[in-house]
Amino acid sequence: MYSINIIIMNVSEIVIEQTHLRLKTDIDNHNLKNHIFFLRRDLKNYIFKNPDFQVSLEPIKCEDNAPLIVRKMVEASTIADVGPMACVAGTISQLSLDYLIENDSKYSIVENGGDIAIINDETVLCGIYSNNPILGNNIAFKLKPRKKPLGICTSSGKIGHSISFGKSDSVSVISKHPAIADGLATRIANEINGDNSEQKVSNGLECAEYYSEFFDGVLIISQENVGTVGKLPKIIETTEFDVNVI
Repeated sequence: MYSINIIIMNVSEIVIEQTHLRLKTDIDNHNLKNHIFFLRRDLKNYIFKNPDFQVSLEPIKCEDNAPLIVRKMVEASTIADVGPMACVAGTISQLSLDYLIENDSKYSIVENGGDIAIINDETVLCGIYSNNPILGNNIAFKLKPRKKPLGICTSSGKIGHSISFGKSDSVSVISKHPAIADGLATRIANEINGDNSEQKVSNGLECAEYYSEFFDGVLIISQENVGTVGKLPKIIETTEFDVNVI
C-alpha cells in the first residue's frame, strides 16, 4: 500500500500601496501580507528620516542598525552600482520568500513587478516576458527542482514603470539573491544602447561580465539579437503565456 500526499497550492495577490505581489505557495494561513506591511512600514519610516534614500540613482550607505529591508537594499545596490530603490521590488520578494521558507515552505513563487523569488521542489516553467517582435512571449526558463532560493529579475527599457536608461526588450538576471538580481537587471539594462541591436546587446554583455561573480546567468533580448552570460536554465518554447497568471 502506498500513501499519496496531495499538496494544494494557494494562489493569491497581495496589494499594499505600490507593492503588487502575486504568490503561489504550499503554505496555508501564512499571513505574508502582515509581514510585508511591516517591511514597508520600516522602509517608509526610514525614507521619511532619510529622503535621499528614495531619490538617489547611486549607491548610498546606511547605519548598521537600519531596518533589515534597508540594509538588504543598500547591500544589493552597492554591488550593482545603482540607487537603492532600484532593488526594492527584488528585496521585498526575497524577504517574503525567506519568511515563507522559515514557515517550512518547500514550494513558493513570489512575483513582485516582474521580480521573482522562488523555491521549488518540482519543475517550474518561468515565462520570459519581453514583447520581442520575433520571440514574442513564447519562451520560458525550465527550472529544475531545488531546495535553495533563486531570484529571477527582469528589467526593460520598453515595458513597465521602472527607470531604465537603456533600450532593451528585456534583461533577465538569475542569481541566488533576488535583491541583487533586481539591481543588476537595472544596471545591465541601462547599458543597452547603441546604433543597432547587435551593438546594444554587446554593450550589455560587456557590462554583465563585470558583475559575473554575483549572478548565475544573464539573458539579454533586444530586437533581433539575443545574448547570454553565465549559466542559464534551459530555455524552451511554450505557448504564449498569460502574464496575469502565476
